Amino acid sequence: MMLSTPAAELVLILAWIYPSSALYFHIGETEKKCFIEEIPDETMVIGKYRTQLWDKQSSSFLPSTPGLGMHVEIKDPDTKIILSRQYGSEGRFTFTSHTPGEHQICLHSNSTKMALFAGGKLYREERFRMTSESTNQRVLWWSIAQTLILIVTGIWQMKHLKSFFEAKKLV
Repeated sequence: MMLSTPAAELVLILAWIYPSSALYFHIGETEKKCFIEEIPDETMVIGKYRTQLWDKQSSSFLPSTPGLGMHVEIKDPDTKIILSRQYGSEGRFTFTSHTPGEHQICLHSNSTKMALFAGGKLYREERFRMTSESTNQRVLWWSIAQTLILIVTGIWQMKHLKSFFEAKKLV
């Protein structure tokens, strides 16, 4: 549907009167990303976000796992914390600036390497850990089996040698 000329002009005028800007970025699972924005006094700022997981095998984004979300922290020009809150995997945050100047907006995921194995690297890390534990368990059982075989062989040799020496009447 095409906008008529007066409607298109109205949209352009409103976009010019109410300026806005957008950012699109990728952030690692344990990475923290901060932005410094010059924000005028008494300005409402709205941020929308969505956390997704990158799957290398399919080269696409997957929906995030339950419990994965975003932590948002905002500081005013006096480095006073305006907002510090945990959010879900998708949503928006809002704050109003009360002092003009450079505001610091920091975002990071709430997951850790020991929490949900959410990222592609942590899936690989979990798989490697499981393989290592399996290998270690097999090595342990092989060592126990070797020790038992050596003990049984030693006992058999001692009994055999004892009976040999008794047969030869050397003992």
